[in-house]
Amino acid sequence: MTGAMKFVGQTETAARLPSAFFAVGGALLVYAGGRSIMNRRAGLIAALALSTSLEYFYLGKAAITDATLTFFMSACLLLYLRQKYHLAYIVAGLAALTKGPVGIVLPAVIILIHLIVTRSLSNVRRMKLITGGCLVMAVSLPWYLLMYQYHGMDFINTFLGFHNLTRFLQPEHPAGSLWYYYIPVLLLGFFPWTIFLVQSVAAAIRNRRDSKQGSALIFFVIWATVIFVFFSLSQTKLVSYILPMFPPLALLAGWHIDNCLQADVPGSFKTPVRILTLLIIILEAALFITAKTVTTDLLYGAALTGVLFAILLALAWYTVQTGKGKAFVSVLVSGMAAFVIIFMSVLLPAAAPSFSMKELAGDFQENYDGQAPVYVTKFYRPGFTYYTGTAGMELTTTEQLKDLVANNPGKAYFVVKKKTYLELSFAEQNKLQMVASQQDVALLLKADHR
Repeated sequence: MTGAMKFVGQTETAARLPSAFFAVGGALLVYAGGRSIMNRRAGLIAALALSTSLEYFYLGKAAITDATLTFFMSACLLLYLRQKYHLAYIVAGLAALTKGPVGIVLPAVIILIHLIVTRSLSNVRRMKLITGGCLVMAVSLPWYLLMYQYHGMDFINTFLGFHNLTRFLQPEHPAGSLWYYYIPVLLLGFFPWTIFLVQSVAAAIRNRRDSKQGSALIFFVIWATVIFVFFSLSQTKLVSYILPMFPPLALLAGWHIDNCLQADVPGSFKTPVRILTLLIIILEAALFITAKTVTTDLLYGAALTGVLFAILLALAWYTVQTGKGKAFVSVLVSGMAAFVIIFMSVLLPAAAPSFSMKELAGDFQENYDGQAPVYVTKFYRPGFTYYTGTAGMELTTTEQLKDLVANNPGKAYFVVKKKTYLELSFAEQNKLQMVASQQDVALLLKADHR
């Protein structure tokens, strides 16, 4: 990201460029893996399924490290399948550099389970564990040592302690307590290819011994399952965490769809198109509910999406009823491409003021004196820091805000949800001035009463 900003400038494009680069790279990896393990068409369908799935596309342009981690983890595991062990270890080291020990631990668990399930533990002897371990450390350890040299135990306690261990054991967000959190995330995140999810996994398990690709297929099932279970057990949950399970699911979907097209069995896609209908109804209902409860600016986009989905469903049902399997797959891909255009040009700009700090940052910079402390609600803090250049101090609870209003006599700025502001008493609200607001966000100023 720093490198991109050196060449492109400190712009949103530069911040998003690394994720976009590795997301495209991930799709190419899946195509290459699918082509070598199955065939060219299966690899192409898998790559299209991955790049047009809702969550992968969205996170593929986000200024976070999940697309990068997904790329390196996928490369490591696909290299293992091709028995390119030295390269796999190097890439695992890069995964560890991207997001910590999870980049090594998860691939190791996935590979170990695969060896046990396929009764291939003897293959460990050929996996060059000693030289591989040295390669992983040679790639990742220098940076960790350098960070420790600069920051000492603060680095260990914060990066390894809090961001890895504590986040796994304790919920950082309220949703961390929901054991089923990732079920709806997966259903909508892998949309529209979720319609093949159960069928492709079941078919892979059935063919684990009969198919010449059986070992690879069961490996993809294990890969996706380990990611899902691991992050479901984690007490801190975020939508982006399960992104590394999308490449194996896309490969399974590509293999299954290719098999259906080869078999040319009438009705192969009837169950998927029924599931598609149900998911579209749920997604469209969620859009309209969000438009009514969050911002009415979404109504136009929701209506436009509804028209697109109606056309998509009509074409999907027609192609399935007439037995045109290739056309059905083309409808899904082109329908998602059209949805991406609506999402980027209509839905996202309408929803952005509810969670983006871009507009409020200008109001803050016009009013900020450069000296008073700034307190920012945790959710808004990364965006606020990016757009204003002011980190601010983290504000986590309404009680913390009340305490600062009551006991801090000096001048201070607060960036909070309007709902939080309305939870304050009338007397507490009187001590604050609303400098600016956008949708659900408020910039508050507490005057100096010393």
